[in-house]
Amino acid sequence: MTEKERKRQEKLVPLSKSLSLKGKTALISGASSGIGKAMAHRFAEAGAHLVLIDVDEAGLCNTRDDLAHFHESDKHIHKVDLCHKIQIDALWEKLENNLPDILINNAGIYPFQDFLEVNAEFLERTLNINLNSVFWMCQNFIKRRKQEKKGGIMVNISSIEAILPFKEDLVQYSISKIGVIALTRSLARDYGKKGFRVNVILPGAIKTPGTSSLAKDAIANFRVNLIKTGYDFQQRLALGRWGDPDEIAKVALFLSSDLASYVQGAVLPVDGGFLST
Repeated sequence: MTEKERKRQEKLVPLSKSLSLKGKTALISGASSGIGKAMAHRFAEAGAHLVLIDVDEAGLCNTRDDLAHFHESDKHIHKVDLCHKIQIDALWEKLENNLPDILINNAGIYPFQDFLEVNAEFLERTLNINLNSVFWMCQNFIKRRKQEKKGGIMVNISSIEAILPFKEDLVQYSISKIGVIALTRSLARDYGKKGFRVNVILPGAIKTPGTSSLAKDAIANFRVNLIKTGYDFQQRLALGRWGDPDEIAKVALFLSSDLASYVQGAVLPVDGGFLST
């Protein structure tokens, strides 16, 4: 080994330290169940303090209680309806003196509706929660941390439906999620040199309370179209199985850690190979 190589090896940070979030604070939206709850668990395990938000306050309390054994991780919960910008701004006012270092925009809704029956109220709610709230959350995060001359990390959650719309009656969902990708890549370009790292995950075929409920409804009510869609969807999974929320959480943890220090503006599918098939 040359002297140059030896010095380089000495500078390498151990993997355990690169993955650690000790001393960092992560804000995770949609943390009452599913992927958001799995993220809260992994981030607490990595040593992060947590700010957990959701419209489901009881679910947030359950998440906090389930994480009680992570004694070094502070856990604060806030009931917030992300459909309303005024509530988003109020949240950030509360966080003014303890800004998070990491922002995970995970919350979203998955509303089915025939395109020809979508009205203004239905579309507005879908866009407000799935796209506009991500916009306002990122804006508050960047504005406040930039004022203090701090950078930060943002991980947004989109969907494979943004790239390849597969299920019927989800036009409103697909356009909201493609917007999240455009927002992420634009912010990555504009604020990378100012110390902000921004990436987006595209989950697909993840077993959550929401997807499980849809499957049970399709079978119980013999909804042929949904059953066929589910079968066709399954055939596209290169790994041959659905994923677990923890498999999204681990990727979010990677993107939030120093292991991903040179990952910027990435659009990362975590879908069992759906998009590659």
